[in-house]
This record gives sequence, C-alpha cells and structure tokens, in this order.
Amino acid sequence: MQRRKHSIYLSDIKRYINGEHYSAYEFLGSRLIEHNGKRGVAFCLYAPYAKEVRVVGNFNGWDGKEHKMLKVLDTGFWWLLIEGLHEGEMYKYEIIKSDGNKVLKADPYAFYSELRPNTASIVCDIDYNWNDNEWMLNRKSINYFESPMNIYEVHLGSWKMRDGEPLNYKECADELIPYLKEMGYTHIELLPIMEHPLDASWGYQITGYYAATSRYGKPQDFKYFVDRMHQNGIGVILDWVPGHFCRDEHGLYAFDGSHLYEHDDPRLGDNYDWGTANFDYGKKHVQSFLISNAMFWFEEFHIDGLRVDAVASMLYLNFGKPNLDIKNRFGGYENIDAVDFLKKLNKTIYENIDNPIMIAEESTTWPLVTYPTYEGGLGFSFKWNMGWMNDTLKYMNYDKFSRKNNHNLLTFSMMYAYSENFILPLSHDEVVHGKKSLIDKMSGDYEEKFKNLRLLYGYMMTHPGKKLLFMGGEIAQFIEWRFYSQIEWFLLKYPIHDALFRFVKELNHIYLENKSLWELDHKMEGFEWIDADNNHQSVISYIRYAKDKKDHIVVVINFSDGNYEQYKIGVPFETKYREILNSDKDIYGGSNFINSSSIKSVDDSWHGKDFSISIKLAPYSIILLKPEKE
Repeated sequence: MQRRKHSIYLSDIKRYINGEHYSAYEFLGSRLIEHNGKRGVAFCLYAPYAKEVRVVGNFNGWDGKEHKMLKVLDTGFWWLLIEGLHEGEMYKYEIIKSDGNKVLKADPYAFYSELRPNTASIVCDIDYNWNDNEWMLNRKSINYFESPMNIYEVHLGSWKMRDGEPLNYKECADELIPYLKEMGYTHIELLPIMEHPLDASWGYQITGYYAATSRYGKPQDFKYFVDRMHQNGIGVILDWVPGHFCRDEHGLYAFDGSHLYEHDDPRLGDNYDWGTANFDYGKKHVQSFLISNAMFWFEEFHIDGLRVDAVASMLYLNFGKPNLDIKNRFGGYENIDAVDFLKKLNKTIYENIDNPIMIAEESTTWPLVTYPTYEGGLGFSFKWNMGWMNDTLKYMNYDKFSRKNNHNLLTFSMMYAYSENFILPLSHDEVVHGKKSLIDKMSGDYEEKFKNLRLLYGYMMTHPGKKLLFMGGEIAQFIEWRFYSQIEWFLLKYPIHDALFRFVKELNHIYLENKSLWELDHKMEGFEWIDADNNHQSVISYIRYAKDKKDHIVVVINFSDGNYEQYKIGVPFETKYREILNSDKDIYGGSNFINSSSIKSVDDSWHGKDFSISIKLAPYSIILLKPEKE
C-alpha cells in the first residue's frame, strides 16, 4: 500500500492531538505491511480513555486476549502488528472502558466495511492506477464562477436497479456516463457514499467516514466510478456530513467510554431532531479527524468537490433546540468552535488541493459564507440558494388567480442574488416526507402541471446561479422519491413525460452553449430586468449578458393563462432576434404557439430600453430570444 506508514511516529501524534494533522488516515486504521522481514497488518487507534484495547476478528475467534494493543507512551494511541494477516480480514476493536465494561467498535479509519447489517471493518488495500491525468491537470485552471455548472444529484442505490437490487459502482458509472453526457450535465453530486448502517438515512448518518459503502462494491470500484467520470469530462461532488453522526454502538458514539467525538455537554452533543450526536469542534483531535477525512476523499478518490451538509446546524448552538437558551461566551448563539472549524477546513482544503469545490448547504442568513477566510468569510466556493428555492416552489404552487398577489416571490431573489456565490437547488430534500414531487407541487390541472414544471426549469436555468436537479425531476415523476425503489423510468413511454424529458435535455444544452447564461453568474452586470413589475399579467422578462454585451439572451416567462398575439417588450439593441427556445413547442407538449421567424427590433423605446419587439406569448410558457449573428 503506497503512502501508508509502517509505524506511528511522535510527530504524527503531536500534530493529531493539536488538530494539525490533515492526513491521519496514513497512519491510523489498519495497514498491510512488510517491514523488517515481517508481513502482516498494523493497527493503530486513538482511544485515550480506554483502559485496554484488543483487536478481534475471525483470525482469533473474536477473542482478543492474545492480541492486546500496545499503549504508545501516555498519548492515548494504541498500536499492534499482527503477523500473518492478509487483505480481507474482518476485525473490530474490543475496548475495555475505565469501568471494566467492554464494547466492540468498528475502526473509525477503516477503508472498507462488511455489508450491512454486519458491521465489522475489513483490512483493505485501496491502491488504484488512475487514468484521469488530463482531467486533473485541466481542473487546476477552471474558473468555476465563469463556467457552466449543471449538477445532477443522485442516490446511487435508487437511480437504477437490476432485479430489485441496486447497481454496483462500476455498473453505475457505465450506465450514468452516457446519460449525463446526453442530458448535458457537467457534474454529478452523490448523496453520501460513506459507510452507514441504515438505508433509510440515505447516507446522512455515518459510521465509517473513510469507507466507501460496501453496498455497491469495494473502494477501488468507487475509484473506477470517479476515474471514468473524469475521463468523460464529468466532475464528481460528494455530500459530506461533518455535523453529526449516528449513535449505533459500533460507531463513533461514546467511543472509548468517553465523549471522544461528541460534545461532553448533552445539550450540545445531542442532536434532538435527527436522533444523532453532534461533533465537538472544540476538540483538536476531532478537527484532525474531520479535516483528514475531507482531504482523504480529495486525495485518495480524486473527487472534485464536497457539498457540506447541514451547515446551519453547525453554526448555531440552539439549532433544533427551541426550548433551550444556549449562548456562547460572548452572549451570542453562534457556535464559535464550529465557525473556526469551517474556516480552518476550507483554508486547509484550498491550500492543499488544486481548485476544489466546497459547497455549503446553509439555510439561514449567515453572512459571508462564500467569502474568503482572509476577508472574514467561512471560505466556501458556493452556497445553496435556499431562499430562491423556497420562494419559487411556493409561487409555483399558487393558482393563476393568486400569483398576481405573490409576484414578489419571483423577483425578491434578485435583491440578494449577488450577496453570495449561489447554486440553485431543486434537491432530494424537496421531494420527500410528504412534500410531493416537483411535478405534483405545480398548480393547475394535469396538463397545466407539465406547463408549469417547464416554466420552473426554464426560470431556474436562466436565473443567475449554478444549477442542481435531483434525479427523477427530468421525467416528471409524480411519486415522491423512495430510496428503496428506482426512478420510474417507464414513464418515458408516455408522450407527456417524454416531452418534458426532451425539454429538460434541450434546455440543458442551451444552457451549456450560451455564455450569457453563466459567464457573469456572480456579477451584477450579467443580469438586467426588462420588466419585473408586471404582476397583473404574471409575466417577468429579463436579459442575461455575457462579457460581450451583444452576446445576450432575452427571457420572457408567462406564469398565467394569458394568451398574447403581440406581447411588447423593450430590448437593448437594434437587431434581429431569433427564438432559441419556447416551452410551448409541440415537441415539448405545448400547443406550438411560437415565434417561427426572426423578429426585428424597432426604434420604439419600451421598458426603458431604446428598442422594442412584439412576440407571441402562450399561456404558461417561457421564451428565450437571442440576437441573430450578422
């Protein structure tokens, strides 16, 4: 195994305890070694409050009397070399607590685990011959803020199944890659693939932070997944959960008889909403554990980014605890240790990884989330725009009569669109727990729901910010997402679902091909309202600009059932405009009330612009117009 240390060094110990070790997986855990003529497996564990630690497994009949670990001075570390062991050995740590009671724990640094419901760790060599050098080299120079980013969010276990069982990592790669390329996605974001005991947690309650779940294969199989994605020009983002962990006995909770990873104060250590335990970011070894883990996925698995889950739950001491008044030493509700940890995390990642993507799922108005740490920010690259998502979905649920009185839900997002670097998310969280699927959230009768869903996707793809859509949204699946069942692909046999699918694909490719929809995503000069105030007709219109202002797209969206033969809007230039997308085309399920010929702007000022055009505008439709090249 390359880059694995044969022994434990005092320098490693000191850095780990001081919260300054960012590659702790190189010496902690289990490692196959050949050293001084001895072959076997070296085990290393941090359990400072344990009275005694033994290694148990099939190799000793799960009786550790003959395999007691050696205490490394008074450091809290334990070490043992067992000769004759091989890859594939199953093991756990038998920890004797200070009160004499025993507990069996999985290895916090194991690279591989038994398939659930079994819980043992497995000795595993994770070396792999990569073939993504071109991608990794090119990634260094990408300016994500001026590039298209269209993310497809996936739960690997339920995207597709075969004979009722999920595909493995290799099968997922081979099936997903042509689909992602056909559909026009630049990145895939995976719900957590770290080892977790309960399928119903979707991976958000973890026991093995360093182990790619064995549900879909071995660690090298997941490396194959990432490698193949990169060879085909697709970036890989992982959901990562540093906020809390599950209480299963074999996991991190009460690890060595103490609150080693969670907070000692149960008010802070207990996550009441989720039935989990919160990490204590004030403990230096917890910082080493988590930052090393983030580095591990970048370094060992070549991932391109991490989407950090539930950042708000980390930032606030009283998050999810409405009946508790917990304040910090300054009298505020901010979790100072968590704030410092997030800054340290992002600073470390950016200093050590070439051009990483760090995304915050942060649902409050916490300031400067995507600002550099040296400017007082948390240091993330992007933040999910939960405000846009909530307001927009709320608006789309209103009927045609109510929309005119709630027009501000469409326009308010532009008041803060440039306060952070945003990603617009229509994620898995919005299609579970009785919230309904996206298509089912839409108002109107059956056909109007499809028209409105096309509007939603068109509005998202033309609004400033990067994009994210959860699997199943592109086929208008009516049923909520279920982790135990694949997407209802059979819906594509029905013309109206197939038409929606075709619309999403066309919209994605229009997004990729037009700089005006992403080059100035995070700068005010990339967006200009034409008419934000037409609430009585429920129509909005705006312009998206590239750096070259002549390269622009005019967007007109009719959120009502009004039908207009000549809808007049102001435009910035004297030129001919061509309709490059109309959601009312018959191939998308519409009535084909479209602008089939070029539209010449006239010298007639309108909406504060020097020129204007008149267009056909169908009910519940979005139109994209682009200047024709001279």
